[in-house]
Formats: sequence, C-alpha cells, structure tokens
Amino acid sequence: MWAYDLAESLLSTDLPRRWAHSKGVAGRARTLAGILGPDSELLESAAVLHDVGYSPRIVDTGFHPLDGARFLRSEDVDERVVRLVAHHSCALLEAEERGLRRELEAEFPLEEPHLVDALIYCDMTTTPDGTPTTTPDRVAEIVGRYGPDSIVGRFIRRAEPEIDAAARRVEGRLLESGPAS
Repeated sequence: MWAYDLAESLLSTDLPRRWAHSKGVAGRARTLAGILGPDSELLESAAVLHDVGYSPRIVDTGFHPLDGARFLRSEDVDERVVRLVAHHSCALLEAEERGLRRELEAEFPLEEPHLVDALIYCDMTTTPDGTPTTTPDRVAEIVGRYGPDSIVGRFIRRAEPEIDAAARRVEGRLLESGPAS
C-alpha cells in the first residue's frame, strides 16, 4: 500500500520506534474493517501516516499533526486521510496548548466522527513499540515520557476523557458487530 511506503520512507531510518508505533496503529486499524466497511482502507492509510509529521524532513511548526497534514496535502494525498492525520487523537486540544488551534481548524475540517473515534482508538491503544495497550496505560506512558507539566502532558490529561469515550464507542461498535469472520 502506498501509505506504508510513504510512512516508511519518512520514519523508518530517522525514527524507527515511531515507525514501529505507526505499523502497530495500522495493524489495529485493520481489526476495525468489519465496522468500517468501505472506509477501512482510508482509516488504515491514516493510521500508518498519522505520525509522519515527526519526520525531521518535514517538521515545520513542531506540531506533528499540522506538519504531517500539510505535508500530505502537498503530496496530493486524499483529503479525508489528510483531515484524519490533522485531527488525530484530540489534536485540537494540543493545538490549543501550542497556540495553533485556529490554524488547525481553519486549514483542516474535522472528518466523520466514527473515523475520528476509530483513529483515536487505534493510536491510543498502541504502545510506542507497536504493541497493544489500554487507553489508561497509554495516557500514563505519554505523561511519563513527556512529563506532567509539558505541553503534551497537559494536553493528554485534558484529552483523556475524550480518548476513553472514543475507545468505548469503538469497542461498543465491535461488540455489536459480533465476532470477526
């Protein structure tokens, strides 16, 4: 898939752990195919690309959702994928902490809520090494890595209720859909 090739080219050498995380998030996205139907490939593309904004080759503002989305837009990536990357995992709250909320909102409209939830779920139930985790453990890991008083630490604690709610909504849809075939 083109999205894997692009993400790998931007992350694997400079940021191998971020690449492992991105592959894990994409793997998690594949598990949601049964509830996403025709949007499953779109979500998987956004999942593997969600952190490309960390690539030293494309960093501009230092806010990876915005940098990644701008880069992907410049590469003529599907606008829906771009919007998911721009807004992944409650990015508006972090943008607010960074003084970039108006920019993010003005440039990138929100994608459909069920897809936003799905990407939150995939990202926030995957460790930095690409293995499954729970949302409380993932939030604790992020706070521990960045520090509670950092921009990321403050943002992720503010976002935690929405992260948990999104994960519950996705898990509820998975339960309603029955066992995977």
